[in-house]
Amino acid sequence: MPAPLRARFWSSDEQDAIERLARSRTAPVRLVARARIVLLSRQCDTVDEIAEKLGVCQDTVRRWIHRFDRDGVDGLADKPRTGRPPTYTPAEVGAVIAASLTKPESLGLPFSCWTLDRLETYLNEERGLPIKRSRIGEILVAEGLRWREEETWFGARPDPAFAEKRGPSSRSTRRHLRIVS
Repeated sequence: MPAPLRARFWSSDEQDAIERLARSRTAPVRLVARARIVLLSRQCDTVDEIAEKLGVCQDTVRRWIHRFDRDGVDGLADKPRTGRPPTYTPAEVGAVIAASLTKPESLGLPFSCWTLDRLETYLNEERGLPIKRSRIGEILVAEGLRWREEETWFGARPDPAFAEKRGPSSRSTRRHLRIVS
């Protein structure tokens, strides 16, 4: 039988903190599981038994016991992860949202509603913000904004002078027959 891997001896403050975390219903689940691993290791359970009880792999049990031994209770928390920094600053994201909520007519543009292509062109050329259409869509979805709520495809059009601008129908369109009574 393999020798149990036990967490180091701890102070009464650490013991209280570990026991509180292991019983917590409001702490993050990961932190509670890590506290249980350390607590079970002090109760003379082997790595195999702890892994089976908690439904984790043995390497996970070893990792958290070793990290607790090295860093104490603070070692059970997640460390900052590396990764790509945000591409756009909060001010640039705010500019995208503000532009999308502004009526294009008030900016002197010749259309009455935004599309992602129009918004991309406006932000790239007028505001000097190099951003792609797909990223604009992601930002707006994250903010809970949806497209085409203002423009209707059936019924009233946003442009009241649409019929005059459109002109007559093409010659290939059949005329409506009038019924004479």
